[in-house]
Amino acid sequence: MAQFQGQEPNGPAVQQLEVLVRTARFKPANALVGFLLQGAADRIDAAYQPRPGQARKGRETRHVQGLFGSFPLARDYYYHAGKQQGHYPADAALGWETGQTPALARLVCLEGADETSYEKAETHLWETGGIPVSARQIQRMVQRVGAGAQAWQEREAQPGGSAVPKMYVSADATGVPMRKEELVGRAGKQADGSAKTRSAYLGCVFTQHKTDDEGHPVRDYESTTYVSSFGSIDAFGPALRQDAIRRGLALALQVVLLIDGAEGLAKMGRLCFPTALQIVDFYHALEHAGQVLVALLGSKEHPDYKKRLSRWARRLLHDQVESLIAQARRECAGQARAQAVEKELGYFINNVARMQYGTFRRQGFFIGSGVIEAGCKTVIGARCKQSGMFWGEPGAEHVLALRCIHRSRRLAEFWKDRLNAHAARNDSLALAA
Repeated sequence: MAQFQGQEPNGPAVQQLEVLVRTARFKPANALVGFLLQGAADRIDAAYQPRPGQARKGRETRHVQGLFGSFPLARDYYYHAGKQQGHYPADAALGWETGQTPALARLVCLEGADETSYEKAETHLWETGGIPVSARQIQRMVQRVGAGAQAWQEREAQPGGSAVPKMYVSADATGVPMRKEELVGRAGKQADGSAKTRSAYLGCVFTQHKTDDEGHPVRDYESTTYVSSFGSIDAFGPALRQDAIRRGLALALQVVLLIDGAEGLAKMGRLCFPTALQIVDFYHALEHAGQVLVALLGSKEHPDYKKRLSRWARRLLHDQVESLIAQARRECAGQARAQAVEKELGYFINNVARMQYGTFRRQGFFIGSGVIEAGCKTVIGARCKQSGMFWGEPGAEHVLALRCIHRSRRLAEFWKDRLNAHAARNDSLALAA
């Protein structure tokens, strides 16, 4: 410590001292971890029964990186000549992820998916834990594990959960900026008809047990779980249904589907949640009411626009959607604007039954899709729609899968299943069968 003598206890000197202390503190822990894991690897190798066709080729040593540093680990290597496939029993049983311990791999994936960039994740790991993992390594780990995370999201559900008075299912889509090669041949909203984004679907399930003193619904604390996908709506709907089944779909006294009124989501509801009460989000209803009024009045700048929009809101909240449609038709009958008004009214005509907001509120239901709208911003937008970002579909999908699992408080369950899947590669009966 002579290099610090005569220096004030602040600034660069203190920072260097902290690094030395941290390293000295981690070294004994790292040595102990390495010693214990080497013993575990030796016991695994001794007990391993080779699968048919596997031949032991000897012992190999690799450096494994953990939370406290890296350490050498010697373990047996087997090779299947017919399949041209190698296997390390100890690696499978201990759950290594490309030379990282499960604990470090879990932390790397959490940081890589949670931070706004892989570079920030690299900095965070080093500054908070002294863990040297490059941004490129983090990206590779996220993509490796994220593929399994997406499959885990879409796995077949075992019925679970508990009985709840009200279960809500909601879904929406948002555009994620993509690289040019991902958009070839895709139609979009650009002036030339091309696309700059691809739609990512996000679905959520949450529950409600009570209302507040004013009769407004209260979402159950930490009851929201998420599912994401870049697949078609026909593939996304069943995945969302599987999540609802895990949450206790069969036990819910009332299931409510909250959507924005798009026909694709309505069809998904009919196919995947046929007994659910469908409600069109009140915010989207007001957006379309504004479009009707623009067609009637000619512009949002019309002096009556805001007053009439407020009137539409009040009447929608009193189950008067049909009378609003009739009134708008009477107002423009025989005029040139009638066709434009009728086009905008189509949204309300197709959703009359889903817009009985007065009845829904009296029954204590949510009539807004704020939960899924916020999810699109925090789960998808905060990570995948930052300035200058352009994604490949697998890259974005894998990141979002990990973010959904994290936001659903299922990280422990996911990593337990992943470790079990690794360990199952040592089962000799599985290959023989």
